[in-house]
Amino acid sequence: MRPVGRAILVIGAILVALPARAQTYDPRYPICMQVFSIDGPAIGCGYTSLAQCKASASGRAAECFANPYFAGAGKKAPARGRRR
Repeated sequence: MRPVGRAILVIGAILVALPARAQTYDPRYPICMQVFSIDGPAIGCGYTSLAQCKASASGRAAECFANPYFAGAGKKAPARGRRR
């Protein structure tokens, strides 16, 4: 095998072995909270209502916001047909 081909193979193996970043926003929950700390900001989406998130954020350097990737955000209620 040529040195160039071997180098490409080694680089490819290294890139595959690198850890991938986890998804920040959990699509199962409509509300997220961003907490600000010395280590940097952290986002957690595990809240079902804005009131629940605000209660958890109370007294902390945090803010609540709507999850932009919430899976149920684009779903509409099914239209009800009239029964005869």
